[in-house]
Amino acid sequence: MSRTYVYLGVVEAIVFFLASQLGVYARFGSALPTDVPSVFFLATGLFFTFCMSVAMISMGLYQRDAQEQEAAFVVRIGLAFVLGLALLSVGFFAVPFLFMGRGVLGLGLVFSFIGISVVRELFARLVNIESRRRRVLVLGAGVNAYNIAEVVARGGPLGFLVVGYVPLPRSHAMLDGAQLLRSDRPLVELAIEYGVDEVVVAADDRRGKLPVDDLVDCKLSGFEVLDLLSFFEKELQIIKIDLLHPSWIFFSPRGFRMGAAARLSKRLFDLLAAAVMLVVAGPLMVLVAAASLIESRGRDPIFYHQVRVGQYGTLFHVHKFRSMRVDAEADGVARWAAKNDSRVTALGSFMRKTRIDELPQIFNVLKGQMSLVGPRPERPEFVQRLAASIPYYAERHRVKPGVTGWAQLLYSYGSDDEDARRKLEYDLYYVKHAGLMLDLVILLQTVEVVVFGKGAR
Repeated sequence: MSRTYVYLGVVEAIVFFLASQLGVYARFGSALPTDVPSVFFLATGLFFTFCMSVAMISMGLYQRDAQEQEAAFVVRIGLAFVLGLALLSVGFFAVPFLFMGRGVLGLGLVFSFIGISVVRELFARLVNIESRRRRVLVLGAGVNAYNIAEVVARGGPLGFLVVGYVPLPRSHAMLDGAQLLRSDRPLVELAIEYGVDEVVVAADDRRGKLPVDDLVDCKLSGFEVLDLLSFFEKELQIIKIDLLHPSWIFFSPRGFRMGAAARLSKRLFDLLAAAVMLVVAGPLMVLVAAASLIESRGRDPIFYHQVRVGQYGTLFHVHKFRSMRVDAEADGVARWAAKNDSRVTALGSFMRKTRIDELPQIFNVLKGQMSLVGPRPERPEFVQRLAASIPYYAERHRVKPGVTGWAQLLYSYGSDDEDARRKLEYDLYYVKHAGLMLDLVILLQTVEVVVFGKGAR
C-alpha cells in the first residue's frame, strides 16, 4: 500500500467513525438515552470503524488500481459494505455490549456510503493520477519491451506507469536512450530508487541472458516480479495468445477452475437475474414484437433462431429478435455483420444499437444453454475455421457462452479473423477468471454499452 493510500485509509476511517456518531444523533436527536454511558457510543463507533476499514482493505480498495475501473470499484465498494456488515454482526453476537441497534447501524451505513463516495470523488480529482498508478520497471529493451512501449504510446487509461527500461547485455535495444536506464547497476537498486511496485521480465531471449541473482534479490526485497504474459494479463485484462505457451497454463497459480460452489452461485444468479429481466423487459419485448409485425406487414417472422456453439462444443439455437432481412444469406454463405450493414432493417438498426435484439436470449439463459456473462457464442461455420487457424480458440468453450461478455465490453465489434483473434485474448481472460464478481463488473459496464451504443452494429 503506497503512502497516498495510507492517508486515504486514515481519512476514510475518520469518515466511518463520524458516520457512526452521526447515525446515533440522527436516530435519537438530542434525546440520547440517559442510562447509556457516553463511552458506549465511543466504543461502538470505534468497532464500526474497525470492521468497515478491515472490509475495505480486504476488497483491495487501498491498492493503486482500486479506482481505475468504475464498475469494478462499485462492485468492490458494495462487497466491502456487505462484508463489513457481516463482521459487525459477528461482533455483536460475540460481544453483545457493542450492539448498536438496527436504526443506528442502518443510518451509519448510509452516512458512510455517502461520505466514502464524496471522499473518493475528491481523491480522484485532487490526487495526481500518476501517484495512483503502479510503477513498473521493465527488464529488457527489445521486441517484447517495445510491445509495452506501444501500449503506453497509445495512451488511454492505464493502471501502470513505466519508469524505464533496463537493456540486457548482448541484446538489441529498440527503444530510444531517453527511456533506457543504466544497466550497470544492480536491479534492486534501480527498483528502490524509482520506487517501483513491479519488475517485468520482457527479455526476447532468456537463455543465459537473465540476471537471475538480481531478479531473486528483487523478489525477496518485496518487489513483484512478472513475466510479460502475466503483466499483460494483470494490466490489460487479456491473455496474449502470441505469448501463450502450455507451461504457463500448467503452472498458473490461480484461474481456469471454478469450484462447485462458484458454479452454483453463478447459475443461481443467472436464474434470478434472468427472471427479473424477463418481468421488467416483458412489456418492451411485446412492443418490439408488434413493431416488427408492422414493419414487415406480418410477412416475416418476429424471431430469429440460429445454431450456435455452446459449452464443450454442444450446439443449440440462440433466440433473437430478427434484425436483418429474411434473405440476408440467401446464397447460403455465413457472414459476419459489418458496419452499416445493408441487410439490417430500420427497426433492426435501432435494436442492435440498444441491444434489444438480444433480449430473447433470456430464454436461453433460463434453459441453461447460456449464461448472462460469457464469451459470445459463434456459428459452427466460423468456429470450425477459426479453431483451425487460431491457437487455443476452442478453449473459449470451456464456459457457457453469454448474452454479454468481457470481449464485447473492451473490444470493438469483430468482423474478420484478426478481430476474432484479438477478441479471443479477452475471452481467455474471462475463462481463467470467470466468477460472480467479474460477472457483476461486466454487467455494470454493459449498462454503459447499452445506454451509449458502444460497439453495436
